[in-house]
Amino acid sequence: MPDKPIADLLERALSARDALFDAQHQTAFRLFNGFTEGHSLLVIDLYASTIVLHNYAYSPSEGEAAVHAALQLLRTRLPWVHTIVLKTRNGSTESEKRGTVVHGSTPDRRVLEHGIWYTIDLLMNRDASFYLDTRQLRQWIAGHLKEKTVLNTFACTGSLGVAAQAGGAARVVHLDRNRAFLNLAKTSYSLNGFPVRRRDFQTGDFWAHASRLKRSGEWFDCVLLDPPFFAAGMKGTVDMVNNSVRLINKVRPLINDGGYLVAVNNALFLSGKDYISILESLCADGYLQIEELITVPEDFTGYSQTRLRSLPVDPAPFNHATKIAVLRVRRKAQPADGRPIEGDTP
Repeated sequence: MPDKPIADLLERALSARDALFDAQHQTAFRLFNGFTEGHSLLVIDLYASTIVLHNYAYSPSEGEAAVHAALQLLRTRLPWVHTIVLKTRNGSTESEKRGTVVHGSTPDRRVLEHGIWYTIDLLMNRDASFYLDTRQLRQWIAGHLKEKTVLNTFACTGSLGVAAQAGGAARVVHLDRNRAFLNLAKTSYSLNGFPVRRRDFQTGDFWAHASRLKRSGEWFDCVLLDPPFFAAGMKGTVDMVNNSVRLINKVRPLINDGGYLVAVNNALFLSGKDYISILESLCADGYLQIEELITVPEDFTGYSQTRLRSLPVDPAPFNHATKIAVLRVRRKAQPADGRPIEGDTP
């Protein structure tokens, strides 16, 4: 199906999202998902009073007309937007990929979601430093982890852990390879008046760090597992199509009896049916149980009245390729001598 004119599609998308705009212009959500709403070259996000346009065209010049038309329409329809950033996914320079300001000057540096402040840096990475597809997961975290200990693996800028801290978690440990990302998480803590303890922001390789935590006997009431689609490291490779089982098994020994494992898989070409089968196979021994599936917000997926295309692979029973499952963990009894539990995962 050829792409439709962007102006008409964008008008429909903005109307569908009318209730999401806040008077203070502090919130964040997806304005237009071109992949499902009729124009595969363009995605548009709102962060406070800053808009981010994503040009996904294989050859960036193919998306220029749509970008220009969207710029003109958005500046007219949303005159309070003070900055617009263009991220060119296949740009020739890292600067183009991270984003350039095409209207205004300084992008916003924070957004408010469910009463919690999050620091953002819209130009630091190819992504926008704050993921809009996990909004309902952050709400679940804030409401379920009071007085719990939490390990936020692949923390990136820490938004999931910030939500846990805002919800009254007893302790949240953030782990990521990139110190600059964790510095944003610290700033989010400061925005909300949370104490910043250096020991809770740990830089390192996931595989090696998880092994160290296991050896030290440090357990948590919840582990948040939201890895990138693919990443290669010295100790192991993250591949959300082919090795999600290994990732889950790596953190299972770190979770207290009765605790949670929140597993996110964002592999576009892994169907929901196949991912559920993977989770069910892990649950077969009775030590994991699928407790809940968390949906992705409609502004991110597109609304029933605006969706014109389906995803390349059916995500059902999830509603998007970002597949979020909450698992409940049961542990075998720990031997009195502290030896490894037979059958406990490596």
